[in-house]
Amino acid sequence: MMRAVRNIVIFLAVAGLFGRAAYYYRDAVGKTVPVHGHGHGDSHDHAHGNEAPVMNDAKVAAAGIELEKAAPGVLRETLALNGMLQPNQEALVQVTPRFPGIMREVRKRVGDTATANEVLARIESDQSLTIYDLRAPIAGTVIERQAALGEYASEQKAAFTVADLSTVWADFAIYRRDLAKVRVGATVLIDPEDGGAPVSAKISYISPVGSTDTQTAMARAAVSNEGGRLRPGLFVSGKLLLTEKPVEIAVKTSALQTMENRTVVFVRSGEKFEARDVELGARDGEMVEITFGLIDGDIYAAKNSFVIKAEIGKASAAHEH
Repeated sequence: MMRAVRNIVIFLAVAGLFGRAAYYYRDAVGKTVPVHGHGHGDSHDHAHGNEAPVMNDAKVAAAGIELEKAAPGVLRETLALNGMLQPNQEALVQVTPRFPGIMREVRKRVGDTATANEVLARIESDQSLTIYDLRAPIAGTVIERQAALGEYASEQKAAFTVADLSTVWADFAIYRRDLAKVRVGATVLIDPEDGGAPVSAKISYISPVGSTDTQTAMARAAVSNEGGRLRPGLFVSGKLLLTEKPVEIAVKTSALQTMENRTVVFVRSGEKFEARDVELGARDGEMVEITFGLIDGDIYAAKNSFVIKAEIGKASAAHEH
């Protein structure tokens, strides 16, 4: 108990140097606890040149500042992957004429959708000189057409390729040094790089052979293609989830700024932003654990927080003059 009290007293004394002894202390188990009943007026900020800038909602929006809430999170160790999208070969059919002949009518182009058994084209048979229908065996999208009106259609060559694009394959190249980290069933977050959120999928297949040219092996994920965001033929990037670590408080790494050799996060209170000293724990590519300085529910500047830092700098310069 005496040790806990001593830690609190020491921290309050040190924090007082930065004008924030009234906000938080660390209890006996190291948890951040708010101190109630104390104000945090502008006198602290003015005294150290960290005047809290007043920014209403309109100014925040104009500056492109995004606000987020400090909350429990999960830090993920990931493996960056590069891959390519292709049609699901198990839901793809090459449509070949039954009899050779002349294309008398073509009803579908590349990109058109077709229902199962819908007519794609009509062919005049060389044998009987009668016209028969070339139909789609499955519902899907025409992704390739090798026949044109008036051309000769051979039973040796597919006239159309129809694919069900409700699912696609994402094939990733895995380097030899990383193969031991990849397993069937692992989650991969796929970024189509279209500005939207990543798509989550599972690794469903790992090739038992590698490529001589690239010295990589292929890992495949079958991905739901809701809304048609994933277009076969395009490159994609992926993040394979290796480990996950829950933390009590996490913020975006873009929120971190440095002021007077201190790491701070700008926390909004009313229409003001306060530069809050924080202690950092583990991090991943997007989030960082806050071990001290923030509590669940604090609203902070997650993007373009450098704008607030610049505002504080201008206010400090004006105050000195």
